[in-house]
Amino acid sequence: MNTWFNKSSKALALITALLLVSFSMTVNAGGHKSADPGDIVEVAAGAGSFNTLVAAVQAAGLVDALKGDGPLTVFAPTDDAFAALPDGTLDSLLKPENKEQLKAILLYHVVSGKVMYADIKGTVNAETLEGSTIEIVSNGAWSKANKKVTVNGANIVKPDVAASNGVIHVIDAVLLPPQD
Repeated sequence: MNTWFNKSSKALALITALLLVSFSMTVNAGGHKSADPGDIVEVAAGAGSFNTLVAAVQAAGLVDALKGDGPLTVFAPTDDAFAALPDGTLDSLLKPENKEQLKAILLYHVVSGKVMYADIKGTVNAETLEGSTIEIVSNGAWSKANKKVTVNGANIVKPDVAASNGVIHVIDAVLLPPQD
């Protein structure tokens, strides 16, 4: 009986381990709690608060660019930020004839390189992928809890959202590039 118990225990341990590995792989394949958070587009799509941004990225044909190697820093407006635009603005931008304008606006939210929240000190003018610069301003507070950072006046409301090809900082407004 002792031999049977030892063999059964080993078999049960092996089956349990296989089930845990299988479950872990299934959970990771489903995008939950994996060591790799996914690329910028996957993270934004999975967050639930960037539906408008993801739809705009798709309409502008920028999905592949934001899935690239990077690293990139994206200042990502929430759905509420897009909703705050004047009536009809978003609908107009999403029309195929305005694709280039939409693309310019979206690229104005992206900086080459990985800029972490803790690294932002003072005032920095950063060149965007659109070609213009944005002004990133920190109040200089030493603790993350008291630190306030703005990007062209928009507040970073959630910093350092990790992605495999960069970082996302959630902002509370849509940034518009300067008009020529």
